[in-house]
Amino acid sequence: MKKISLFAAVAALAAVVAGSAQAQQTLETVKKRGQVICGVAQSLPGFANPDAQGNWAGFDVDICRAVAAAIFGDDKRVKYVPTTAKERFTALQSGEVDFLARNTTWTMSRDTQLGFDFVGVNFYDGQGFMVPKKLGVKSALELKGATVCTQTGTTTEQNLADFFRANKMDYKVVAFEKNEEVKAAYDSGRCDVFTTDRSGLAADRTSLKVPSDHVILPEVISKEPLGPLVRHGDNNWGDIVRWSFFAMVNAEELGVTAANVEEMKKSNNPEIKRMLGVEGDFGKMVGLDNNWAANIIKLVGNYGESYDRNVGEKTPIGLSRGINALWTKGGLQYAPPIR
Repeated sequence: MKKISLFAAVAALAAVVAGSAQAQQTLETVKKRGQVICGVAQSLPGFANPDAQGNWAGFDVDICRAVAAAIFGDDKRVKYVPTTAKERFTALQSGEVDFLARNTTWTMSRDTQLGFDFVGVNFYDGQGFMVPKKLGVKSALELKGATVCTQTGTTTEQNLADFFRANKMDYKVVAFEKNEEVKAAYDSGRCDVFTTDRSGLAADRTSLKVPSDHVILPEVISKEPLGPLVRHGDNNWGDIVRWSFFAMVNAEELGVTAANVEEMKKSNNPEIKRMLGVEGDFGKMVGLDNNWAANIIKLVGNYGESYDRNVGEKTPIGLSRGINALWTKGGLQYAPPIR
């Protein structure tokens, strides 16, 4: 029996080692393939949305572009795989996508039980409620007896239950697998309330029949730190996705933009020199060219440029920076230094 147990233990260890070795090959696989495969939302204006020609754009899409720019010096070398909230984790676990950049909330269970690593928070959010103005509702505390539309496979269902139970209100939930189904049901009057992350509500409102007929209530009932995630087991790949995002945040803080990146290579600031590959071998540390960050900024822009272009106050989404401002301006966005 001891021999059998020892054999089983050795076999299990061999399987773990083999799995780890396979996982470590993500960057090599991506380079041989010639493109990054990125899991995104099916259609969420401002975050991930294809145009009539199938060209994807959005705040989350820019993370996909940044990783491609870091690896290939070409932000167009991305294949976008739209996934539902329910399908997204299976797509990542199975290897169908290299990573997810799909408004996904970082939670303990997802981080520890599903075999994933979250690499950062590109959008700090919270769950909210949207209602038709004609209902005259001013607060979520007035929603007793409401019918609420939401999406399955998300954190919103549990948050919704917690909120109504804590406030001793009854409600009826109508859940759908796809966000487009949730939005259509709400827009047709099948439910009184649409609940999801407040950024998602702002995005979805733009495509309702009459956007101005709907209001997002003031309550924020949860913490929803949204960010990209990778599979456990390939630390180098996780580093590449993580530092591609951090480079965009650091670039905004240091005043490096898509327009001035080449000129900024002449800067006397040591931090800028390291980030743009003028000094040090920081790209080589993760198996990339030392121009990795410069390519991201030149082709995609810094964090602030991406935010303003896709979801900022001058876009139809109309989101102020709020807590997504840099730490130097009272927000939460703070990236470790490149040194």
